[in-house]
Amino acid sequence: MINAFYLESGRLRQWPVGSLADMRSSRTVWMDFFEASAEERQWAREIYGFKLPDDDSEDEEVGDIEASARFFVEESGALRIRSDFFLLGDDGGENLRVSFVLKDNVLFSVHSEDLASFRLLRLRARSQPGYVEDGKDVLLELYAANVEYSADALEGLYQRLNAFSDKVLSSHVDDEIAATVLSDIAREEDLNGQVRRNLMDTRRALSALMRSKLLASEQFDNARHILRDIDSLDGHTGFLFDKLNFLMAATVGFININQNKIIKIFSVASVALLPPTLIASLYGMNFKFMPELNWQFGYGFALCVMLLSIVAPFWFFRRKGWLKLN
Repeated sequence: MINAFYLESGRLRQWPVGSLADMRSSRTVWMDFFEASAEERQWAREIYGFKLPDDDSEDEEVGDIEASARFFVEESGALRIRSDFFLLGDDGGENLRVSFVLKDNVLFSVHSEDLASFRLLRLRARSQPGYVEDGKDVLLELYAANVEYSADALEGLYQRLNAFSDKVLSSHVDDEIAATVLSDIAREEDLNGQVRRNLMDTRRALSALMRSKLLASEQFDNARHILRDIDSLDGHTGFLFDKLNFLMAATVGFININQNKIIKIFSVASVALLPPTLIASLYGMNFKFMPELNWQFGYGFALCVMLLSIVAPFWFFRRKGWLKLN
């Protein structure tokens, strides 16, 4: 599917391109290829004279450039950029590849997922006159929307971490709660890493644009503002990473405490049962003449001593507070 965007009274207008004739007659500043077919890609090649970026490109040189440099100016003057855009889903976040071609102030974008940053740009450009003026403005605002979307994801992550803190720092954390919190923390740590990688990729793309000397003065200032936003978010991801590490260490510590409580019970029981075991061993020796048989209360006395040797250590441990589980 191809969506063409043109300016009308300073606002961005959209219409779907259903044929080669529609593309020929279009007065566009932005051509968006969403899950485009091979035929639609061929239309772009026939009209604009270049091949759209493709993951399965037959051009080995272009494929190598898209996989490494991510920024390349062709002899025809077309600027190729490959960037990652962040998408938040039910199972966490992921970075999806979007390829751009900028030629004659017209932006061409190729992607396989409907991204929130693209929807946000379309909404703002339709309602705010003068929001974009050419393809370079569209590209910069897409990056700005991507950074803003990443910031929203980090804000939601911080709120969830506060809920995890309430669980971890509560008066009692059992193994079931700890296991749940560890699983959630691992998921949030992956999300934080995906956002940080996305911000790094966006910084690389903006730096490349600024070095290319293709941006006007106002666009250059806009790119610098976006980079400052990225720097602030990058520091925030570091803070969230430290907080995640603290919560994970605290949760593992509570798990160790719970395990130590169980080991403590076994240790106390083994120490408390040692005296009666010793007495039973002494009285169970194979004497030629067993002393208890020569005394009427011999067995009773032995049993009382064994019972006392059990009760006394447990009383002492309880008095010391060593038998408490909490």
